[in-house]
Amino acid sequence: MSVIKLFFLGSLIMAGNNLNAQEEPFRLTLAQAREYALQHNKKLLNDRDQSVSSKEMVRESIAQGLPQINGTLDYMTYFNYEFEFSMGGGSAEPDIDYTLLDAGDLQVLSAIGQMFSSEPIIMDDQFSGNIQVSQLIFSGQYIAGIQAAKIARRLADQSVVASELDIKENVTNSYFVILTTEQTLLILAENLDNLNEIQKHTQNLYMAGVAEETDVDQLKITVSQLKNTQKSLERMNQLNYNMLKFQLGVAPDANIVLADDLERVMEFIDSEAALSTDYDITRNINYTLVESQVELNEKLLSIQNMSYLPTVAGYYNYTRKFITTAFDLTPNHLAGFNVSVPIFSGGMRRAQVAQAKIDLNIARRNREIVKDQLETLQRQLLFNYQNALENFNTQKENVAIAGRVYKSIQNKYQQGLASSLDLTQANSNYLNAENNYMSAVLTLLQAQISLDKLYNKL
Repeated sequence: MSVIKLFFLGSLIMAGNNLNAQEEPFRLTLAQAREYALQHNKKLLNDRDQSVSSKEMVRESIAQGLPQINGTLDYMTYFNYEFEFSMGGGSAEPDIDYTLLDAGDLQVLSAIGQMFSSEPIIMDDQFSGNIQVSQLIFSGQYIAGIQAAKIARRLADQSVVASELDIKENVTNSYFVILTTEQTLLILAENLDNLNEIQKHTQNLYMAGVAEETDVDQLKITVSQLKNTQKSLERMNQLNYNMLKFQLGVAPDANIVLADDLERVMEFIDSEAALSTDYDITRNINYTLVESQVELNEKLLSIQNMSYLPTVAGYYNYTRKFITTAFDLTPNHLAGFNVSVPIFSGGMRRAQVAQAKIDLNIARRNREIVKDQLETLQRQLLFNYQNALENFNTQKENVAIAGRVYKSIQNKYQQGLASSLDLTQANSNYLNAENNYMSAVLTLLQAQISLDKLYNKL
């Protein structure tokens, strides 16, 4: 076999393996679905990046008070420009003892001589390197700014925790909705199979002249309605899967299979713990968020107050002259410090402080509003949970009764002791009871999840 044929054969085998790998279902328990969403949900990934960015902002704020070193290279040419510069004076040679002068003195003396001479002066090119070191010595705004940046970082981290709780709640609710829908579809399919058998039996009785045509027609209508309901639920369940895929952060065409069944997730229901848990509002993430916001506004007010204080900074400058002119008398080393004192800003600083105070008051009132809302929400969720639990127990009993009644009517119908209308009515009552029970199960599970989220136990 040639190399080309081997290559194409290998490519086909790999493509087939990839296709099979893509078609393999993605099985997830509820715990795995939550964890997967925490790692791949796109909105959550953005929130985490925002948190990382806030950490870099803290480093940026701290770096502003650390030594700053900058270097420059400067080159300038005058294109051999000539000019005459004379201060006047006679031509007599001054009486100078040159043995007492060093090299620098001689250079200065030469420059002065050129200034008093009538000969043209040529401007030489200039090339120098400069290094400047600056250090902030005192700034009240810098100190308060670092503290504010650290609080903002904590606020970003808390926002990520809040987003994680939202994601876990949404994924859990979607998981529950799919399980209850699929359980309803199983009940419908079983009921539909049963009715199809009864319809065939009734059709045979009608052909034998024992049953009436109206009995056959009534059963056909019931079967047709159940099929429509089944198709509608299947389409709705597909939408539920699409929502779960979006929350998980997987591709829309991914094949997801839920590994947990409804019986297993019912273990989440712990009515005793839900109704007896002591509520500590300080553990709620929404309250900690507004607490941090208040702290941040307090620091922002401090920053505005610090704007009235002076700022002190020091600097050192070194210049290395590679090429210079004869008139360059600037030193190589410079050092100093400057003090910036705010004197008058036209009322701008006063207005900024007033705005910061207003923002702080708003933040404090928002904290009280959130506190009241959370306490009210806790009472409401407990009320909802108690109602959901009572309704669950009622519907559980109702579905058992409706099932027994339907079985009894079915047996009577087969014995000719009940009409088709009695059978379809009993079947409708049974399906309504099952539907109400599944709805009660979902409502109770969602009530449990809402309380767990409020108590920070999700």
